[in-house]
Amino acid sequence: MTASPVIADEFRYVDATDALARPLLAELELEYDSRYGDFFGERASAELSRYPAEEFAAPHGAFVLLLRGGEPIAGGAFKRYDVRTAELKRIWTSAAHRREGLGRRVVAELESEAVRRGYTRIYLTTGPRQPEAKALYLAAGYAPLYDPTLPAEEIGIHPFEKTLSFEKTPSTGGRR
Repeated sequence: MTASPVIADEFRYVDATDALARPLLAELELEYDSRYGDFFGERASAELSRYPAEEFAAPHGAFVLLLRGGEPIAGGAFKRYDVRTAELKRIWTSAAHRREGLGRRVVAELESEAVRRGYTRIYLTTGPRQPEAKALYLAAGYAPLYDPTLPAEEIGIHPFEKTLSFEKTPSTGGRR
């Protein structure tokens, strides 16, 4: 019996408008709409189009996809928040690939790239109806900037921060 070949995952840095990013962003929009509707007074498409693609481009930003067999299975981005802080956005795992630790891998890759770009801190927000995201960020060492004893809907947007390591992070081999 012959073993199936293992398909290696690959991080690839792309433009936020790249065709490879479209399926994940479309799925993200559907997920936001199903969880929130107009909870925030607007549909998910408004949030996803709030920032121009250029904000997620070098030298101050990045947009990364995690590919398996050339297909996007997870991704995320960061943009400049301030001179020392990158803001994580668009962290997403395809519904078909959840519970594989891919979100954690994407966050770690983005943190490493942020360090390479000179950032020393990460800021991010997630919504009250995304307990999986909240758990991911807490497990990855992010500190909540809100009172976690309050009900999620009462808090509204959940901000987090993390101070990044100052040691130089080697390249992970992601194509740019």
